[in-house]
Amino acid sequence: MSKIVDANKKIEKAVVGGYKKIEDTVVGGYQKIEDKFVDSFLKKDGETVEEAKMRLKEEQKNREQESR
Repeated sequence: MSKIVDANKKIEKAVVGGYKKIEDTVVGGYQKIEDKFVDSFLKKDGETVEEAKMRLKEEQKNREQESR
């Protein structure tokens, strides 16, 4: 019985590890695209990408509160 349990644990580690690598790649790729878009189209003069993202989140929050 322990051989089956050990085999299952090895399979589990491989599957979870593979999934995690794919997830990290997809999320990292999305973040690069998002940063480039904000940099190209939404950033104001003298503002960093991170500052622009924070400003946009705050503006969205304000719009949501006003619509209530």
